[in-house]
Amino acid sequence: MSEYSWPGENGWRMPDAASAWTETVRVLPVGTHITGEVVGRQPFGVFLSIDDRPDVVALARIDRMPRCMELPTVGQRVTGEVVWHADHNHQVGVVLGEWAEHEDLLSRFRVGQVVDGRITRIAPIGVFVRLVHCVEGLVPLTGSAASSESFREGQEMSVQIVMVDHERNRILLAELLP
Repeated sequence: MSEYSWPGENGWRMPDAASAWTETVRVLPVGTHITGEVVGRQPFGVFLSIDDRPDVVALARIDRMPRCMELPTVGQRVTGEVVWHADHNHQVGVVLGEWAEHEDLLSRFRVGQVVDGRITRIAPIGVFVRLVHCVEGLVPLTGSAASSESFREGQEMSVQIVMVDHERNRILLAELLP
């Protein structure tokens, strides 16, 4: 089997979602917790068959997936929460539980907080520092006395949080000088 497939290619019968759409929106309002199985996988997300809802096509889109995670595989059981309804194609949008847990990791950090991390990558724009699993921040090199040669991957360093951007899932850091 290919890494990517449509639900029909995996033996899943595509339901007549249009005729069941009004009932679907009623029984699965935004905020509803769901459990289901991945029945299709594409570069833009995964299609889900929601338990006890045979006429529902759900989609967990990749635009809500943390960069450090992988799409679940076909046949994998997942949990999530309904976050939108798409009337034009009769899909229920879902954010998967493990993705939401990652978003919660970002909320641990506050502007002004000092944390220790490990350098994961050095780029022309700055140094990327892993703060916790799956959460990295950037120490920009512009305007800094330090240059990229001052750092090495794997090096531990203390940083101060300058900005937390929940919308774009980013953290801006400043190096704490000894």
